[in-house]
Amino acid sequence: ELLERVKKGGGEDAIVRHTQRNKKLFVRERLRLLLDDADFLELSPLAGLDMPYGDVPAAGCLTGIGRICGVWCVFIASDATVKGGTIYPIGVKKQLRAQEIAMESRLLSVHLVDSGGAFLPLQSELFPDKLHGGRIFYNEAIMSAMGIPQVAVVCGSCVAGGAYVPTMAEESVIIDKIGTLFLAGPPLVKAATGEDVSPEDLGGARLHSQVSGCSDHFAPSEEEAYECIRNVVSTLNCDPVPEQDREPDSPLYSPEELLGLAPLGYSCTLPVQLILSRLVDGSRFQEFKATYGTTLVTGFGHVEGHLVGIVASNGELAHDAALKGSHFVQLCGQRGIPILFLQNTAPQPAGPASISQAEAHSNRLKAQASMMAAVACAAVPKITIVIGGCFGSDSYVMCGRSFSPNFLFLWPNARVALVDSQHFPTVPPAGDCTGEELELKQLKAKLEEESSAFYSSARLWDDGIILPQDTRKV
Repeated sequence: ELLERVKKGGGEDAIVRHTQRNKKLFVRERLRLLLDDADFLELSPLAGLDMPYGDVPAAGCLTGIGRICGVWCVFIASDATVKGGTIYPIGVKKQLRAQEIAMESRLLSVHLVDSGGAFLPLQSELFPDKLHGGRIFYNEAIMSAMGIPQVAVVCGSCVAGGAYVPTMAEESVIIDKIGTLFLAGPPLVKAATGEDVSPEDLGGARLHSQVSGCSDHFAPSEEEAYECIRNVVSTLNCDPVPEQDREPDSPLYSPEELLGLAPLGYSCTLPVQLILSRLVDGSRFQEFKATYGTTLVTGFGHVEGHLVGIVASNGELAHDAALKGSHFVQLCGQRGIPILFLQNTAPQPAGPASISQAEAHSNRLKAQASMMAAVACAAVPKITIVIGGCFGSDSYVMCGRSFSPNFLFLWPNARVALVDSQHFPTVPPAGDCTGEELELKQLKAKLEEESSAFYSSARLWDDGIILPQDTRKV
């Protein structure tokens, strides 16, 4: 339901105003014309959900991965039906994440710019710091030096700092009558000089194509602009994705059954192999150290034809399980095999009550530290799916956000927090609480709210919530 709300941008009235009064295409229609097919991976669609400075989606932009002329690309597309495409702090974060993905995976970047620029009342959260708005332009320069192509379409307003996005791209297209590009628009010119000037005369398509040279291509219409960009991509000398010789085998068990296997808590447990058998091609899984450290499952399989090493939580990450994980991750690093982490943290064991328990606890910590180092240093692509809980140190060992996986996705049932609030001490009913108990109850409620997958995704701590049955495709 939330994803359907997101697809409506700023709502029906805003779409009508955008398409009928302003004579523009809706952002998803633009992507339909630009991309090879409509089946693209949208990144963090719920970013900004229910945050204080916006409604769904507060980010005012779409980011995702799709193909143009067979070439994989990252796109950053303004959605002007959401507050005129105005850039809020979460929108900056979303764009920076898309650029990070483009740099890590060396993917062509495509910008569709239709934005009123930064939201000035929040400038202190948008402008001054290292990972604020200016970093977008810095990244453009670095990506250009890395040989990663970037192209842009000015398909609406392109004001202030946002004007640098298309001018720093390798090639840009501007659309007649609707594309404008200037540092300060007509209202500021009027305020500064008293002069009345139209947006077209100040920074329209003909001016930038014929006079300033800021734009490389003039397009009479939106449809021609996206066809022009497709032609540009075909001349970038990027290799298209090779067609697969044959369809990969489907799992023997339906991925739809993952809906019934998604862990909701620890009151009952299930072997993680049940989930793997619904994810990997042909349900074939070559397990590594199958009978050692069984609370972590490791092994090799194929997903949609691609060989991956799989590291999957199967209970408490004990000493022997962490040693096994460290060994397996190093193997994948040596062989250049990407790693898929399936994360579901088990409850942390109680603290040591004796000398022998303290020794066991220390050994477990050392083994987990070894696995953390192996995960951090493995120079292969890593994708993490949080299929259940993501709590405490297990988040680091299993390649959570702070360990920079190339992608991190959550199932809707996922919980992300330092500790699991379900394992707090039992609190009596409100009327019977002491001061400390009331404080504990409030903390538990706060942790419960903040550990939700939706709370995480709204703040871009991940690359999006995905339905369990879509995991193979994603």
